[in-house]
Amino acid sequence: MIIRNLSEIPALLHKNQCLLGLDYGSKVIGVAVSDPNLRIASPIGAITRKKFPLDAAALVALLRDREIGGFVVGLPKNMDGTEGATAQAARAFIRNLSQKNVLPDPDLPVVFWDERLSTAAVERFLISDDMSRKRRDAVVDKMAAAYILQGALDAIQHKIAEDRFASET
Repeated sequence: MIIRNLSEIPALLHKNQCLLGLDYGSKVIGVAVSDPNLRIASPIGAITRKKFPLDAAALVALLRDREIGGFVVGLPKNMDGTEGATAQAARAFIRNLSQKNVLPDPDLPVVFWDERLSTAAVERFLISDDMSRKRRDAVVDKMAAAYILQGALDAIQHKIAEDRFASET
């Protein structure tokens, strides 16, 4: 896996490839996928964390079912912008995926996306939708992954529009 800048991602994807969004947590990894046009993020599931080989195998199974061209991984920074233990754990997970050669394509690009308050934002939304605590617990991780991925997709679309405008002037 190669760490990339978000602006590089569209040029690295082949036709019909999507991005996979991950909300890496200590108990669950939320998973979302983009559409091939990189406009819409959809939650697709969650991987209940066990041990690294089992977590990696579950992720690889998701990759094989879809045309994935790269990853957007939520990076849980502290409010002051520093990286704490949870951010280091997310980076270590991605590093382990690449070092242990478990992915079908070890050169898939990966981007880390600042996910401060993403779970809190999703929780507020689900509460405002009057969802029960039990139901919220079942969907919050995959919804947080979609929230993270959608933020990255919006930034990609903004950059594309900005570049198009600059080339027209």
